[in-house]
Amino acid sequence: MALNIMDNRGVPLDRQRFTWRDMVQKPISKLDDDAYTRVRIILMNGIEMEALRFSHACARMNKSLQPVLAQLRRIEQHQATTINWLIGADHSPLETTIAYEQVAIDVTAGVALREPDPYLAQVYRFGLLEDFDHMYRYSALLDRLEGKDANNILQSYTDILPGRPTIVEHRDPLDDLREPYDRTAALPLSKMHALTIMAAEQQTHNYYMNIGPLFSDPMARLLYAEIASIEEQHTTQYESIIDPDESWLEKWVLHEAAEVYNYHGCAEQESNPRIKAIWTRFLDYELAHLHMAIEHFQRIEGRDVAEILPKELPGPIPIASQREFVRKVLAAEVDLRADGKRFVPKDQEPQRSVLYRERLNAEGSPTELVASQYRWQPGTELNELPRAA
Repeated sequence: MALNIMDNRGVPLDRQRFTWRDMVQKPISKLDDDAYTRVRIILMNGIEMEALRFSHACARMNKSLQPVLAQLRRIEQHQATTINWLIGADHSPLETTIAYEQVAIDVTAGVALREPDPYLAQVYRFGLLEDFDHMYRYSALLDRLEGKDANNILQSYTDILPGRPTIVEHRDPLDDLREPYDRTAALPLSKMHALTIMAAEQQTHNYYMNIGPLFSDPMARLLYAEIASIEEQHTTQYESIIDPDESWLEKWVLHEAAEVYNYHGCAEQESNPRIKAIWTRFLDYELAHLHMAIEHFQRIEGRDVAEILPKELPGPIPIASQREFVRKVLAAEVDLRADGKRFVPKDQEPQRSVLYRERLNAEGSPTELVASQYRWQPGTELNELPRAA
């Protein structure tokens, strides 16, 4: 269902209050809650962390906006805390990593299926095949280190299979840049998609950079280092599809709209009533933030917000299993490579990326080593149990 954002002004800022117990709530259950509840939690934490990053960057460049951004940013901080603390201690860091990759695969696939711009849809399909492979490699590590079956986290929604091999994903930086949408012509849905996936990939990159060094196992440390590098490439790819000619205020409005858009989608699809109440509460908060951004945009730039936003936001990204779509993309596009901003067959990949990859992989690829002789099969952790004498 579409959401009318112009008639709904949300909860006034002076009523957007938190206590520590508001923020630190009972976490979800690793096994009893639906996997897509966790997917939504990870996604919305990424959206909130992007809101914080953007707000800080914007404040550094716009002195007049610093007071209002500081007010909103404190609320965003507490929203992000509430959401991120819903992941409990029953998740190991590696299991949470598997969940991050499920977000990257199924949310990006949902976006690719609905994206109206053919080029942008191709960008999303290109990226999701790489995240698909990352999940396979991390699943091998989970089996190696913890003797666990990654499907316990994935709940059979997402396949555990190789994608575009991570060893060939390393590219020269010039081959990670893409054509941006045109801010004057792109549909609002395309803008919401771009901001959503950029936020998700940036969060994944940050998580891997923070978690990777904490492992004692040498293979785990190597694996996180390699995949974190690809997540930086993905962040570069997705931020480059956003029109750089949008003004700071225009970008601020779109960021707030993306938060509203995603909270609304999560609230509509959430199966856990307690978590649904959080999405609904924060949707009301973000509607007020959006209207504050709109007010500043219209007053300072003298432009009507209707130039960049419709009265109603489009229907939400489907957060659901996209197994069949991913399989079709895997079969058809796994051998695609990037040449600048174009996608080409692998025999047309530019030499700069080939040479870059050869230097980086000169002493071997951790993602190849971790998956050597690994093939996912259900019930791994049961197979590992010692037999009775």
